[in-house]
Amino acid sequence: MAFYDLNKQQRQALVEKINENILSDILKDKDDHILDYFSDEDTYIRKTAYLAIGRIYKAHKGLQKNMLHFLNSQIGSKNEKVRQTVINAAGEIGMFDFSAIEQLMKTGLFDEHHSVRNAVIGSIKKMSEKNPKPTLAFAKKFLHHEDKEIRREICHGIELRGRTHPQEVLPLLKELQYDKTARIRKTLVHVLGQIAYKKGCLEIVIAELKNWKNKELVAEAIEEIIDVHDRYKNFSEKTQEEAIDYIEKNY
Repeated sequence: MAFYDLNKQQRQALVEKINENILSDILKDKDDHILDYFSDEDTYIRKTAYLAIGRIYKAHKGLQKNMLHFLNSQIGSKNEKVRQTVINAAGEIGMFDFSAIEQLMKTGLFDEHHSVRNAVIGSIKKMSEKNPKPTLAFAKKFLHHEDKEIRREICHGIELRGRTHPQEVLPLLKELQYDKTARIRKTLVHVLGQIAYKKGCLEIVIAELKNWKNKELVAEAIEEIIDVHDRYKNFSEKTQEEAIDYIEKNY
């Protein structure tokens, strides 16, 4: 039975059981239960497992070495669901101990399966929000990587931090303004739009774009920013009309 086929009480009981079994495995230096959860077909079972890893790692310093050994041993698993969950678990750890999982993130970036690479994007998003300094320093290393997919993943990954601290990510995004890959250009424009509609961000984004030299890309970004203020009008700080008025007066 799938996780959300259970009622609330049953789900809570299952979460407690998963947490207990994972802790038991780690204490015994085993991985029987963990591997079962990491490879489960149900996304929510895997999510419960990687969230448990993050909590246990933070609460039990004496178990951290065993946990990192497990994650590093399974990043090479033949099962992409296991590798994906390893990266998600590493992301939970990286929110407060980035150095411990940096190599796992680097390995995940180059994984052959898109679900693992997407887990890296998601992990960079949450790590850059909670532990920005080392995460953004890591991201910067790959902005000009020869693999276009790596560049795209990094661009997408730093989006979440930009929604609250645009001044920290805009200098990194600026380095991609002349990237010739259409998919990266599209992602860059998308990220700028996603940043700009958040509270206090439009002003910072427009001020930054005034200094970008690729005016063609800037025009695309401004069009996206205006459009986003309509698509997300229930969540935007400004109305579309207010955003257009601000841009016309300040760009």
